Parts: sequence; structure tokens; C-alpha cells
Amino acid sequence: MTNADAPFDPLAPLPGPPEPWAYTDRPSLRSGPPYHMTEMILAEPAMAGRILARHYDPEGVASDVADEVRQAIADGSPVVVTGCGTSEHAALGVADILRDAAHAAGLPGVGATAAQAFELSLDPPSTGLVIGISHEGGTAATNAALAAARAAGARTAFLTVSSRSPGAAQADPSLVVETGELDQSWCHTVGYVSPMLAAAAIGAHLRGDPLDIEGVVELLAAGTRDVAGADRIAGRLADATHLLVVASGTDRTAGRELVLKVEEASWLPSAFRDLETFLHGHLPATGSTTGLVVLLTDRDGRPERAVRLRQALAAARVIGIRSAAILAEDLDGAIEPGLTPAGRLLVPDAAGLPAPVASLFGSATALQLLTERLALARGTNPDSIRRDDPIWLAAAEAAE
Repeated sequence: MTNADAPFDPLAPLPGPPEPWAYTDRPSLRSGPPYHMTEMILAEPAMAGRILARHYDPEGVASDVADEVRQAIADGSPVVVTGCGTSEHAALGVADILRDAAHAAGLPGVGATAAQAFELSLDPPSTGLVIGISHEGGTAATNAALAAARAAGARTAFLTVSSRSPGAAQADPSLVVETGELDQSWCHTVGYVSPMLAAAAIGAHLRGDPLDIEGVVELLAAGTRDVAGADRIAGRLADATHLLVVASGTDRTAGRELVLKVEEASWLPSAFRDLETFLHGHLPATGSTTGLVVLLTDRDGRPERAVRLRQALAAARVIGIRSAAILAEDLDGAIEPGLTPAGRLLVPDAAGLPAPVASLFGSATALQLLTERLALARGTNPDSIRRDDPIWLAAAEAAE
């Protein structure tokens, strides 16, 4: 793990996985900021450039996975992306990226879908392609899903930090895409972004169009910059009794990930709601101690989503909910400041990138920065996900 006494260089590659492969130890405990999570967020832009450049090779494994996706869809077979926890949310993002790329390539059908790993292990497809997502490659449910799919007759691929991991052994060796750089915090940020970077490279091969690597790098960098804005929101939400996160479209992936990050890092009880679902029965449980973060960065259907989002925020204002937002820059003037009294973070639109790529990477570091500042405001260490406390450590061990 990173040495707290050594200067951290966000431009330098992160450490790779252990040799031989092994589960990582608990992150070193730091008495205060900067935490490992803080450093991982700052490292992501440069890391993105390295991962994308490495997998942009037309003769590389990302291109081979793209060929497998293309063949499965052309055959009318399923393409299913799967994972658990942060990797489940990354799987949702990977499916969005691949589905958009398949449509852009003129392929028929629905494209890629996502499934939770435990459920997939109980009902695996017998044809097509299953793509597993696991940062370290040791997640039991994900590995079981890949093994079950493989036994049923499906092809299997894997996006992970190391081809030496147990999960990689459940995939075709030619279809293991290594991200190579290991998250140094257990509140995974690199673990969320890195498989989606691999998917962006796969999607570019599938589309047959060049990917603006620098555009992705700049998107991730932009999300790290508004520390003052994130501090403002964190200050308004720190003593909330619970937090709701609301989104639609591709932003639903980011919304689910924000909920998990907030609960892991700051221990604030949180829940995700689809935009329309939020207004159908959940308002009676809210009040002036409720925090709300809405996300709208998805370019597709943005005008229609913005209308309904304004209505949701108007309802929240009547109740006195502490509302904040992560928004595409062009919505800053379209959604009145009074609807987000707790503040807002703005995301560049990145019109040169495919819509889901722009949305997922535009929101990624913004939601991570907000989480990290909320942990600081609440006085929690985000790195250990509370397993430095013997009760929560025992709870984790009881679930194994």
C-alpha cells in the first residue's frame, strides 16, 4: 500500500497486483487526510490515459473481446456483464458502453445487458458471452457466475487487474483484459473506473471509430477540481439522517455507485431511486433532515429528463429536503439555483465522446470527490470501510 510518509505522485502508475496473486491486505490506517481514497481519485486521470493507450492496440485483447461481442450479437446470443458491489455498478456502466457501441456499429438486437453475479450464477446463459468484472479477481460470486456460464456453454471474458487471479482462470485466456493498477483503498474508486476504461477501449474497437483518449482524461480531471463546491455540499449533508440519490438513464449507474460510496466511506444511510420512482410513494418518508443528490449528465433524452428533474426538485423544495446536484454544464442555467440549495457540481459535456462514455466518466470523479469530502465532514476514514472497528470486521467475517 502507499506509504503515508512519501509524497504521492498522481501521475505515476499505481502498484500492480502481488506476485504471486493474493488478496490485498487492509489499507494502512491513516490518522487523517489525505487518505488513500483521496490519492486514488487524483491518480485516475493519468491512469485512464495509460489503460486506454494500452488497450487501443487493434491486435490486442480488447479488440479480441470486441470481436466476441460482435459475433455474439450477430448470432442473436446474449452478451451479459456481471459483478458484485462496485464491480456490479461498473458492470452496468460497461453494458451501457458496449450497448451504445453495438448500436453505433449497426448491430441488431438489444446489445449488452448487466446482471448481478449471484443471480447469474443460479441462472447462467448457455450461449453468447458473459463478461465478468472484478477489480482484484477474487470475488466468489462473480467467479461462480463465470464458472456456471462456462459450464453451461457460454463464452467467458474478464476485466480485472491481473490475469493471474482466480476469476481470470474462469475465462478464456485470450479474453482477459488486464487493467494492471491496483486500488490502494477499500472504498474502491479505481476499481469502479478501470473496468469502464477497458470497456471504452473495447467499445471503440466495436464501433470502428477512434476514441478521444485525452477527452476521457480531461473529463476525469475536471471532476477532481471543484473541491470547494464538494465541501459546500458535504457541509449541508453531513448531519442528514439519510441520503437519497436520484437519477435516470446512464446516470443510474453513477447514482447507485454514489450510494455505495457514501455508505462505505461516510456511514451515512443512503438509498438510490430512479427519477420517476422517487415521486411515486417515497416522498412521505422524507423531511428537512433528508439529503438529496440528483444526477443528470446523460446526453440522451436530456431535455425530457431535465423537465422531470425540475419537478422532482420542486417537490423536494416544498418539503425542505436538502437538495444538491451533479449536472452537465449546460443545465446550470436551465435548473434554477434555488432548486439545489445544498449546491451543485458541474460536469463538462464532452460532445466528442459517445454519450455513455461522456456521462460515466464525467460523473465518476465528481461523485467520488463528493463522497471523500462527505467522509471528511463526518469525521470518518473512508479507506477501511469501517473494518478497523472490531464489530464491523466481525460482521464482514461472519458473512464469508
